[in-house]
Amino acid sequence: MKDSYVITISRQFGSMGRPIACELSQRLGIPFYDRDIVEETAKRMGLPISVVSDKEEVSNFPYLRYLYPLGMVVPSMQDEIFQIEKNIIMDLADKGPCILVGRCADSILAERKNHFSIYIYASYENRLKNCCEYFEMEKAAAEKMIVDADHSRTLYHKRYSKGYHSELDYKDVALNSGSFGVKGSAEILEAMIRNWLNC
Repeated sequence: MKDSYVITISRQFGSMGRPIACELSQRLGIPFYDRDIVEETAKRMGLPISVVSDKEEVSNFPYLRYLYPLGMVVPSMQDEIFQIEKNIIMDLADKGPCILVGRCADSILAERKNHFSIYIYASYENRLKNCCEYFEMEKAAAEKMIVDADHSRTLYHKRYSKGYHSELDYKDVALNSGSFGVKGSAEILEAMIRNWLNC
């Protein structure tokens, strides 16, 4: 059994990656961090969360946060935000077993011992259905959001992931959540991770 470990989860928009991370966290009995990283970043920078966060107060569109992982600020501030988030991710990984969602954590921790990296994806049809049913988005808005979020995340990873080639870089496993649902996906990942922990 590995004494300490960290799991990173990257995901396509609408693939239910965050709910899967939450379910997996409960199954493994370890914390998961997502928006907590944004809150800690704002605290360390002495800024309102609305500045650091990708959810701007000036917008009435609640899903804008998925388009701008580092907020709608100038590139130089985005670089500063990313560096602080990187430090927070490393600090959290040092504290003990945990799950980290998004924010290039897979790339940041690529060289770390006992790191298991997951990519959650789903078909366009499944993602669209999730957006409409889970996020309660209008179909037209969901269709546009999927395209825009995919594009935004690709740009984000190209900028901040070392030697980025594709979303499968640094991943130990890729799972189609559309085939198994949230609970089924978490159950499969739990079995994989427990097997990995005992290797």
